[in-house]
Amino acid sequence: MIFGIGIDIIEIDRIQNSVEKYKDHFLNKIFTQVELEYCLGKKNKYQHLAARFAAKEAIAKALATGWNKEFRWKDIEIYNEPNGMPKVKLSGKLNGFLGDGKSLKISMSHSHNYVTCVAIVYSLRND
Repeated sequence: MIFGIGIDIIEIDRIQNSVEKYKDHFLNKIFTQVELEYCLGKKNKYQHLAARFAAKEAIAKALATGWNKEFRWKDIEIYNEPNGMPKVKLSGKLNGFLGDGKSLKISMSHSHNYVTCVAIVYSLRND
């Protein structure tokens, strides 16, 4: 059973411009230390930062919470399994959000100028 679907697309240049304009203030507001270590070590760091930004937006849509005072951008952390599969760790007010057998999957993709992410909240149970 599907409980929520979210999708987001963003221009990589938009994230690059935000990083160049706001520097550490932007990076530390949006991304966890794990995300920063991963992204900033990549050749095309802006592509990876944009992918995580899009993932956080898509996840917020799939959870149907909206951005509010209840949680922060960093309450959603995107990391990769050794095989490269993106995974999500929820913390803060979102920590228990996926109770009752719910799971969250994401898929990220990119082109030269854009990144996109789809997030699905689902359960294998049919009740």
